[in-house]
Amino acid sequence: MAANSRKTGGLAAAAAGVMLLAVYMIFFYLPLIRDESGEVLSGSFKIFFFHMPIAIISYLAFVIVFAASVFYLREKALKWDIYARSAAEIGALFAFLVLATGSIWAKDAWGWYWIWDIRLTTSLVLFLVYLAYLMLRKSLEEPEKRARLAAVFGVVGFVSVPLSFFSIRLWRSAHPLMFGGNTGGSGGGLEGTALQLTLFVNFAAYLLLFLALFSLKVDNERMQEELDEKRYGEFEGRI
Repeated sequence: MAANSRKTGGLAAAAAGVMLLAVYMIFFYLPLIRDESGEVLSGSFKIFFFHMPIAIISYLAFVIVFAASVFYLREKALKWDIYARSAAEIGALFAFLVLATGSIWAKDAWGWYWIWDIRLTTSLVLFLVYLAYLMLRKSLEEPEKRARLAAVFGVVGFVSVPLSFFSIRLWRSAHPLMFGGNTGGSGGGLEGTALQLTLFVNFAAYLLLFLALFSLKVDNERMQEELDEKRYGEFEGRI
């Protein structure tokens, strides 16, 4: 447990350091960003450098939920249930931040905090699916039943992830492409070393933040399971 605490502390320190670097690059290192007509984009476009990495990390978290759920159904090992629930909570938080930062950006780009655009709608559905996943877990007290039903939900609910990611490629959308496309007035694709480097550093910062939170959450869930075992008896599978 002490080794895990040191690992979590190291990840947290690295995340804090890279996060500070990312913020500095966004506000002081980036050059003026212009659209295709040559006009300088408003400062609100800088929220893209938070919004996109957070969105990618939320997808990563839900991939972990899916994979851990599959392994739990195959092996019935408790560690996979712990990984799934830990990733789901962090992923849901990141999915909410995607909606929040996207709404702020949309206000400047479209004049509204929210429109029923296909990307925004599927992102909302994604958040609600994993919110329901967490509510399902909270509604069941018996550990084995909770883990089994949550694993099934984690596998079936994963369909909302590719639906959200590919939505703007499958249907017409006002939302800029996450990868590729022109910068345009809404800030789609990115060109230039400074912009790409800033985006990469922000992605690294949020990835480290996710890993630190995930490590901390897994440790907490393991301790919670020890308490549950005393309450319900030994749960099938070992951490």
